[in-house]
Amino acid sequence: MTGNRGRSASHGLTGKPLLYFTSVFVSLGVFLFGYDQGVMSGIITGSYFKDYFNQPTRAEIGTMVAILEIGALIASLGVGRIGDMIGRRKTILYGSAIFFVGGALQAFSTGMPMMILGRIIAGLGVGALSTIVPVYQSEISPPHNRGKLACIEFTGNISGYAASVWVDYGCSFIPSDYAWRVPLALQCFMGLLLGVGSLVICESPRWLLDNDHDEEGIVVIANLYGGGDIHNDKARQEYREIKMNVLLQRQEGERTYREMFRKYYKRLFIAMSAQALAQLNGINVISYYAPLVFESAGWVGRNAILMTGINGITYLLSTIPPWYLVDRWGRRVILLSGAVAMIFSLSAISYFIFIDVRQTPVLTVLFVMIYNAAFGASWGPIPWLYPPEILPLSIRAKGASLSTAANWLCNYIVGEMTPILQEWIKWRLYLVHAFFCAVSFVLVYFLYPETANVRLEDMDQLFGDATTAMPTPAQHAEVESLMSARSPVPSLDIRRGPGQFSADHAIPGLDINPPAGHDGKVQPVDETPKREGMGGWISRLANGGRKDSKGSNGQAGSYRRLGQDDN
Repeated sequence: MTGNRGRSASHGLTGKPLLYFTSVFVSLGVFLFGYDQGVMSGIITGSYFKDYFNQPTRAEIGTMVAILEIGALIASLGVGRIGDMIGRRKTILYGSAIFFVGGALQAFSTGMPMMILGRIIAGLGVGALSTIVPVYQSEISPPHNRGKLACIEFTGNISGYAASVWVDYGCSFIPSDYAWRVPLALQCFMGLLLGVGSLVICESPRWLLDNDHDEEGIVVIANLYGGGDIHNDKARQEYREIKMNVLLQRQEGERTYREMFRKYYKRLFIAMSAQALAQLNGINVISYYAPLVFESAGWVGRNAILMTGINGITYLLSTIPPWYLVDRWGRRVILLSGAVAMIFSLSAISYFIFIDVRQTPVLTVLFVMIYNAAFGASWGPIPWLYPPEILPLSIRAKGASLSTAANWLCNYIVGEMTPILQEWIKWRLYLVHAFFCAVSFVLVYFLYPETANVRLEDMDQLFGDATTAMPTPAQHAEVESLMSARSPVPSLDIRRGPGQFSADHAIPGLDINPPAGHDGKVQPVDETPKREGMGGWISRLANGGRKDSKGSNGQAGSYRRLGQDDN
């Protein structure tokens, strides 16, 4: 155990520093997604790019840009099962490697077929990363700042987008084909960096416990929540809560897609609709084709890329307020207010392009910036946060893969159709997306629950679709039902005497206690009674008839550090 701890904490970080370090680093995964979204927007308007690919039509450009989403869609459908099998960290590693290959094919492309192949392969990597990174993020985050960490992750996405636009602008001054090859080559470096980093970050503690890697799990939990001390009360109770939930969910049987749709259809609808509407609300009309939007409003050539770069900065800045608001105001208020602001700004963009007056170029840029800011503060981060936090552990990766697949499917539709629709219906295109913003408002108002500050293990109670044979200790603690004269759960009847109750009576094979110290002993040191929570209460009750589990003072559940100094 000591060796495990030494390896897992080799970077010297525990607690909040470890949480923020990990969150920022895995944000490289969504940084790649954002970079790949934005990098094509500036390239496709460049003269060297157009000449090299023989002046591609709008339909050819749409296919070249949007084909990445096909690869991402395929990957997102399969990565849920893969992430459950090999773990979150290895999935990030393999996704990075695939993205690296796809980026290299794009950068060294010799024609349209090779470019499209590179886009598809890069899409496979992006699909894997965009699915597994939010799952990983939600599983290492405590409930009181889970939203903040997810929003920091989205800021990484938009940082990638903003960086790609300014790289495009800078490279537009290069008088050769390197004007478009260099921006595409840079994404390979970032993919390599993420792949190397995946070898350093810790594995998800919930995945470890779900796969019975209990010793590694308690070490990771201690590093995240207990200052590196495996006997820390908070860390041990967190272990018990997660392990209890894991063991109870195993009673449900096989975790098939059919069972998932039968039991959790409401959660899946919310998860998939949030991701789909994030795309149908029109963001990729701007992300993929902002220079074309600005050209239609009167900005020409490099000036259109410059306006896109300025818009990228405001877009990036708009993602910062949710860090501090998402866990205070909650998810619903942010989504509803964002939908209203986007309806207004999209309608204004449509109107000013329609009337085509002298002020149209400036006003179009202004309302595009307002739209991007509204999206970046609301429908940008929240749909990536919602799915992994509302889905139970037993289907979290599978459900997140379906919600991400919905994102990529709608992403592809928008990316493929936007250049064509800009040519066909012109200013009316923005009214179509304003309509979907209105649909978003209605769905959130009537269907989406508030999940701020709710533990992942307590979502069953929120949705009312109990996923386990019996409530978790956290749920009992909330309603204080175990303190009543008669327990509503027979297997946890507190009237039973010592020796008549053990964890095995609740569920066959149930053991929710963390592994002991490296010498196999857990020693009491503090005679002062401690508030150990429901996890500790169950642990004490389960050991009620075992005198060797108590110290001289009769206390159980009070521990001190045992041989944890690094050698």
